[in-house]
Amino acid sequence: MNRNITNTIRFVLDELIPPFIRDNRVFMFPFYCFAYRCKDIKTVMNYKTAVYNFSGTEYRTFYSGLDSLSRNRPTDINRESLDIIANEIIQADTASVLDAGCGKGFLLKMLRHRYPEIRLTGCDIFDQPSCDEYEYLSASAENLPFPDRSFDVVTCCHTLEHIVEIGKAVAELKRVARNKVIIVVPCQREYFFTLDEHVNFFPYKSKLLHILGADAEKCLKIKGDWLAVLRSDPI
Repeated sequence: MNRNITNTIRFVLDELIPPFIRDNRVFMFPFYCFAYRCKDIKTVMNYKTAVYNFSGTEYRTFYSGLDSLSRNRPTDINRESLDIIANEIIQADTASVLDAGCGKGFLLKMLRHRYPEIRLTGCDIFDQPSCDEYEYLSASAENLPFPDRSFDVVTCCHTLEHIVEIGKAVAELKRVARNKVIIVVPCQREYFFTLDEHVNFFPYKSKLLHILGADAEKCLKIKGDWLAVLRSDPI
């Protein structure tokens, strides 16, 4: 399902439905059945309670077994954000990019098409087959297996909302970036029953900026998502 369509559905559910109905298990059950293809609904509806006790292996197993509408989208990044990311990268005189939480590699493949000379690396918690368009490693955003300042630009799109230890993940993104970090997260109200696996919510810019810290030089709201650019400290 197109990202713009799902953002519209999210707006209707989160903004127009009274909270006592919106966050009711019975009301949300049919939506979960649709979004998760009626598979293991009890597990996904209770995810926001269980995830805080997951081991790293349990976390990877949960995500590896998901079969949802959102997981089958080519990307969660809207077109406007993709264009801004591409422009930010070229303006930074970039020779290397890491996409942390790269999923199926949509952003990296787009960058390979636009900027074939840039060294591209992706990482996510899944094992993936080798790819000719970019280097891939299995790793979490909270523990990036790279030395300090390994990449000119680090991107992290629609990933931080899933991470329990978000402060640790942000610190790691900053650590491995030489010039800038580009982050995209949904602008979303917090509810327990959301049609995703989000544990962090950013309905207001101030909350996101508080987590990102003083390095944030830009934070834009773009069609239901926040896009933030963080500058790395000079060497």
